[in-house]
Amino acid sequence: MIKAWFRITLWKRILGALILGLIAGLVWGEGASSIRWIGDIFVRSIRMLVVPLIFTTLVAGVVAMGDARRLGSIGLKAFVLYLGTTAAAITIGLIFGTIMQPGVGVDLSGAEAQTLSSATTLAERLMNMIPINPIAALAEGNILAVIIFAILIGVGIIMVGDEAKVLRDVFNAGAEVMLKLTFIVMELAPFGVFALIAWVAGTQGATTLLKVVTLALAVYLACIAHIVFVQFGMVKFLARMRVLPFARGAVDPQLLAYSTSSSAATLPATMAAAEENLGIGVPVRSSVLPLGATVNMDGTALYVGIVALFSAQAFGVPLDISDYLIIGLTTTLVSIGTASVPSASLFLLAAVLTSIGISAEQTAIIVGFILPFDRVLDMMRTVVNVTGDLAVATVVAKSESELDTETYNAAPDL
Repeated sequence: MIKAWFRITLWKRILGALILGLIAGLVWGEGASSIRWIGDIFVRSIRMLVVPLIFTTLVAGVVAMGDARRLGSIGLKAFVLYLGTTAAAITIGLIFGTIMQPGVGVDLSGAEAQTLSSATTLAERLMNMIPINPIAALAEGNILAVIIFAILIGVGIIMVGDEAKVLRDVFNAGAEVMLKLTFIVMELAPFGVFALIAWVAGTQGATTLLKVVTLALAVYLACIAHIVFVQFGMVKFLARMRVLPFARGAVDPQLLAYSTSSSAATLPATMAAAEENLGIGVPVRSSVLPLGATVNMDGTALYVGIVALFSAQAFGVPLDISDYLIIGLTTTLVSIGTASVPSASLFLLAAVLTSIGISAEQTAIIVGFILPFDRVLDMMRTVVNVTGDLAVATVVAKSESELDTETYNAAPDL
């Protein structure tokens, strides 16, 4: 039985657990909350790996470049692509929000207003990227600060040269150890996914989703459109690689993203898939993927764009082309650096909705209306974020000659 279990491809085990968890949750109902702790243990196990994995692999990746100038080339390409895909995501979200009109006829009278957190300013985000105490940043899981510190350590090792060989070897070994631990923890994924999906389905069943069926459809269809046309399109036309091997190689982190709703929690699986399935080299995967988990929020941008139109339609606020441009610009600014945890984007709505004349009180009502079933919507937009990270990493790796095409084309069969 054990041998038969491990002979099944991991993504098939995860998908089977997801389907069984959905059925169990719908049948069990609220009682499914009693097994949520199994999913929480899995999420904690994988989040345990995030900071040490980012730190060791990023330092090793920078050192592997051999020249600090390559870091600038890789980082610039990745950042430009992330901004471009964010703009495309907002556009797709606005298109689907305009066509499907999810807010028309929605009754908000029963919604309970929620207290909103204030959006962090761009200046504060830039300031927080520089850690006052790097050890504290590691302990607190401040990903952007960890990235900056790891890059500086890597650059320092390159500058010192042979005298830092011992330290270079330590980080290379550390990166390999963390990846092996990731593979071990990922074997727990089917059990964690089953528990998480059962809990979501049991507490937020189909009846709840009927209240926002049009909004849910708009979000899911827009997310699928963005993955197919933008992210797969990047792989096809920018990297000039076949799409099917990419789609096969990305399945594991996609399923994990769907169940955990967290880009950060999925990062170890994303990095493992980049190495094992897609053949993305150390310099690219160790720098582009952690950066993407922090700044690449295509799903968030798309979702906030749709919810902005949903809110305007629900409250009868007329919008013109300038309002659409304002939504796009504001969403881009607030989506970069959004906390990569479930439902974080809901609490960034204030900045976007205020820009089109929706009051703080109305925004609180919108959040109160959506929050009970936001988890189901968050699951899909996290898949978009993770797929985007891998697509950008693939394009950058190909341009930097860091893509092992043999490994890429030999991605696990479906």
